[in-house]
Amino acid sequence: MTRTKRVGVVGASGYGGVELLRLIAQHPQLELAAATGDSQAGEPLASLYPSLAAAYGDRRFESYDADALDGLDVVFFALPHGVSMDMVPDLLGRVGHVVDLGSDYRLHDPGLYPEWYGAEHTHPELLASAAYGLPELFRDDIVGAELIAATGCNVATAVFGLAPLVKAGLIEPDGLIVDIATGVSGAGRPPKPTNTLGFLGDNVTAYGLLTHRHTPEMEQAISEHAGLSGDAAATVLFTPHLVPMNRGILATCYARPAADGVTTEVLLDALAAAYADQPWMVVSEASPQTKSTLGANTVHLTARVDPRTGHVLVIGALDNLMKGAAGMAVQCANLALGLDEIAGLPIVGVYP
Repeated sequence: MTRTKRVGVVGASGYGGVELLRLIAQHPQLELAAATGDSQAGEPLASLYPSLAAAYGDRRFESYDADALDGLDVVFFALPHGVSMDMVPDLLGRVGHVVDLGSDYRLHDPGLYPEWYGAEHTHPELLASAAYGLPELFRDDIVGAELIAATGCNVATAVFGLAPLVKAGLIEPDGLIVDIATGVSGAGRPPKPTNTLGFLGDNVTAYGLLTHRHTPEMEQAISEHAGLSGDAAATVLFTPHLVPMNRGILATCYARPAADGVTTEVLLDALAAAYADQPWMVVSEASPQTKSTLGANTVHLTARVDPRTGHVLVIGALDNLMKGAAGMAVQCANLALGLDEIAGLPIVGVYP
């Protein structure tokens, strides 16, 4: 039997971090060796998140210390963008695998970071070797990888629906439109003016208009899965909308058919074929709901052709803290470690 793997979570006090702690507690082959959260250092895990009390008792958050992580099998980074960029290189070679839930190592082209993130990448030499952590589409790259940049919630929801259809030659890769409704937990735990009840209640707002930083990641993932580059690469217009719910992502995507004879049945068959052996992918005629994915690592997808307007409609839903963050990261870690890919990951959502 495979020995228990010792793991650490850097940034365990955030929403992505607490979801990782929940999954690790239920994983048959992972053991929590370190849980850092500098803003909460010394405080019990259960004082911030009482839901963890039964699993972790009086265990406390620790301050970050790279030396204390030496020799761990996996270290997860669950930190805001830009924070892990200079921390990850210090651990490479000292731990078995690093899985970064943030976007610091997702883009392969270092020139995209100043354009979309407003700053140069400080370790561009690592971008080419970082595996892009979207297992259903790039599984072979993740197996055994030392550094994995786990895909985030916005990108994953759109790419799961669009990439197989672009690869199959059923929709045009140029001019893709992605509208996403997202729950407030995607913005993280620290308080901001836009995650207060007074702002969120009875309110829906679009943000990141034309400049959202996840746009080039969508274009990269769709293009690479479909084998497109240069002028043939995918282009995406992405607009996220903050809605008054705690967690969940619903992506409504629009495209043009790339060939005659593209019907709703053809699209659904193509998605079903693309994910035929993927345990968490649900393709059906039913319109996806965020509630159906709550607490699970599943993705729900559907598609339609509208002959009246000549458009294709693709809709996807997932839990932004599971398949869009911690669940995706654990799935990647399972692959990197040679474990059963589905180990420790719920396939059935919580309802009601």
